[in-house]
Amino acid sequence: MHRFLRAIGFSNIGTRQDLDKLVGVIMDKPNLTKKASHNGESIYTEITKEFAPHTGITIRGEYDKLGFFYLEHYFPYCESILVTSNEDVIVNRRVDTSAFTGMCDDLRLGISMIFYLQNAVDYIHLNCPENTPCKAKLSLSGLSLEGSILLGMAHNSEMQGQKELKTHIRNQLIARAKAGDQEAIDSLTIEDIDLSTRINKRIKTEDLYSIVETTFIPYGSESDNYAILGTIINWNKAVNPYTNEYIYELLLNCNDIIMNVCINSKDLIGEPMAGRRFKGTIWMQGHASFIHCQ
Repeated sequence: MHRFLRAIGFSNIGTRQDLDKLVGVIMDKPNLTKKASHNGESIYTEITKEFAPHTGITIRGEYDKLGFFYLEHYFPYCESILVTSNEDVIVNRRVDTSAFTGMCDDLRLGISMIFYLQNAVDYIHLNCPENTPCKAKLSLSGLSLEGSILLGMAHNSEMQGQKELKTHIRNQLIARAKAGDQEAIDSLTIEDIDLSTRINKRIKTEDLYSIVETTFIPYGSESDNYAILGTIINWNKAVNPYTNEYIYELLLNCNDIIMNVCINSKDLIGEPMAGRRFKGTIWMQGHASFIHCQ
């Protein structure tokens, strides 16, 4: 069973029979079906059913010439309607399945952000070679199996303005460093050393989460899993009508990255509220609205 089914309200799916019944429901009344020709012999297909707002399950497989469908794999999803990034996206096929992984270099993080591509059929239609940058509007989201709510950090307008200015200057330095500017690389190195020194002094008398406002850190051995700490912008509590389980849909600002995160209400400690923070681990997903390949 896919362990992230629980995040969208399917904690009761425990046997293969339960899963087969759920797949039957998806194929019987899908909300969306996408197809793409594959090797001229079969039709690669995505069948999606939404079980709560912006959350559901997609199954992928192939129809042969006789019209028989062969299931390859499935995945639960949480979808965002907000554009997170306009940076180039590089897509590669996963080794274990016919699924795809995307990678995006975002200056706000300073690292390569890796995510599970939700709309593989759209990418197949591009006929784009692997490792080729694609211009796309990227919307990020995540599924979580554990999380907790922390208090937020107070900011007045002056503090917020200073924070935005520092972020802008740092992003410019990162862009110059990526282009090979040695002066920018040295500036970032000195800044990181200074930041580390200040944190080591403050951590002796202050709580870690009163110093660190948000985090975005790769987690575990899976390249698309992250440990995050983000500020809640908005939230919603929805019910999965198939299981009557409640799920929270959280809109987060994490290192200036806006994303939706979905979690089962059973797995969230605390009460979400705008301005408070979510701390947990997520499986990162992304929907890329592809424009063209370079």
